[in-house]
Amino acid sequence: MKFNCIAGAFALLAVLGAPAHAQADKTHDQVRSELDEAIRNGDVLATGDSGLTLRQLHPERYAPAPALAERTRVQVTNELKEAQRTGDVVASGEGGLTQREQNPQRYPAPVQVAEKTRAQVRAELAEAIRTGDVAANGEAGLSLNQLHPQWYAKSPARDVVQQATSATGTAIH
Repeated sequence: MKFNCIAGAFALLAVLGAPAHAQADKTHDQVRSELDEAIRNGDVLATGDSGLTLRQLHPERYAPAPALAERTRVQVTNELKEAQRTGDVVASGEGGLTQREQNPQRYPAPVQVAEKTRAQVRAELAEAIRTGDVAANGEAGLSLNQLHPQWYAKSPARDVVQQATSATGTAIH
């Protein structure tokens, strides 16, 4: 009986107290526009029990947009046509994939420009092999000149071995 009285009193306070908190000076359209603005800015609570706003959960979605350079209508149209030709337009559906990602066989492969010539790469590889600056087998993550400094003439590890040998007078193998 006592519980029912307390519950009834809280219900009565809730009903009578609600109009006191309502703001009568705002119209329905003003409240609706404020809600739309809060949704755009991410200032509404996210679903779940976190108590965080959408902006706090996903700040990358609500960061201020960078200022875009002014482009002409023709430039934008040309960019759109190029994106459609290469498949860089987001495909319809909920996947968020581009058309190229969904159907790669329909679009040309992106052109990648080599920064070095084949001869330059081969010369770098030959130098790395000569100095032992290539990865050794195993999981240690060492290069050959670190693993076997005695085999490579220009190895910093060899210099350490030579200094230790000259200090002690014995060879390290």
